[in-house]
Amino acid sequence: MSTSTPVAQTLAQKLIARAAGRENVAVGEIVNCQVDLAMFHDSSGPRRLKPMLEELGAQIWDKSRVVLVMDHYVPERDDESRKIVRIARDWAREQDLPHVYDGQGICHVVVPQHGHIRSGMFCVGGDSHSPTGGAFGAYMFGIGSTEMLGVVVTGEIWLRVPHTLQMHWLGELQKGVTAKDMMLHMIGRFGMNGGQYQAVEFCGPAVKALSMQERMTLSNMSAELGAQVGLIAPDEVTAAWLQAAGAPTPDTSDWHTDEGAALTRHEFDAGTLTPYVAAPHSPANADVVGRYSGTRVDVAYIGACTGAKLDDLRAAAEVLRGQRVAPGVRLMVAPASQKDQAAAREEGVLQVLLDAGAELFPTACGACAGYGETMGDNTTVISSTARNFKGRMGSATAQVYLASPYTVAASALRGVITDPREVLA
Repeated sequence: MSTSTPVAQTLAQKLIARAAGRENVAVGEIVNCQVDLAMFHDSSGPRRLKPMLEELGAQIWDKSRVVLVMDHYVPERDDESRKIVRIARDWAREQDLPHVYDGQGICHVVVPQHGHIRSGMFCVGGDSHSPTGGAFGAYMFGIGSTEMLGVVVTGEIWLRVPHTLQMHWLGELQKGVTAKDMMLHMIGRFGMNGGQYQAVEFCGPAVKALSMQERMTLSNMSAELGAQVGLIAPDEVTAAWLQAAGAPTPDTSDWHTDEGAALTRHEFDAGTLTPYVAAPHSPANADVVGRYSGTRVDVAYIGACTGAKLDDLRAAAEVLRGQRVAPGVRLMVAPASQKDQAAAREEGVLQVLLDAGAELFPTACGACAGYGETMGDNTTVISSTARNFKGRMGSATAQVYLASPYTVAASALRGVITDPREVLA
């Protein structure tokens, strides 16, 4: 009797196959997948889904698998934002949704912090940075409102199985060099369409050495590579983090790429990586910090899902401890979640930032999404956010540079774009 030979599969293929109820799937194949979790926020969710559901006379397929986060238009500042948030709150009550997080922080941080994303899951999100879930070994990607309507009604979605680009990082990061620098380096090298519609997998010793929140930064910014997902194979770091978040301990034994699986592999040396900065108006305008050293800054912004988690706040505090930001520089800090803000306060990290002259802003998307306290005309900004498109953070004449929290803090300290290693040394 003959037995079939196991087919070597990438992590992306394994996750899709599980969701499709298959043993394996082939790159390029179109399959239908069962969704484990659908996440949306006040901007992408109820105000768009509610009228479409009513027109169809349809119901949510499984409310326990839906998570709603109010993070884009909170706190409400005008009639338009009040209307959007009211629609979301009223709809959540009408539907009796069990998982609603109102003003608790940014969805990509809040959802995993509450144990909703686990290894092996297949998830969708109504936001382009939904690939953050890939840091936990889950297949998670962003979709539009029409696609989300289909998911919310049927609990299913189709996709074309993507090819995998494996980003293999050897060595060890220097002090003051972070996952953000890794991402800006990759985006600068491959461009914003370098991973278009593909699965990007981050691996290697330097990735395994990263904390969970640093891994989230990698997966989050796979969106800036144009990738559908940004995956990291789960390990003991993942398991410990999920356990602390109250999620069931995952079985991580099979959620990895098989030896011999068909993929494209790129190698990087973390030990030679220096801090990176992306110049206006694209994350792909990335180069070593020395290229932009000395550029005067008016605002230093530490915020967003990719730049204001607890690890990011700690990094900024390490640079600023016992010092004050340069005269004329405004340091804006908007922690990514209430949980991270509370931890930063308990550790004394928040006080270090406030003592250095930081202004504290709400735990929401804020200026990153062009809401709230935004950037004025002809302002030069260095920001820990993921994107610096023209006009995204306010005025179209604002010049926004992207960098790690270390580099943002060092630049605030000196008033010009600065290599944080100079300050840390």
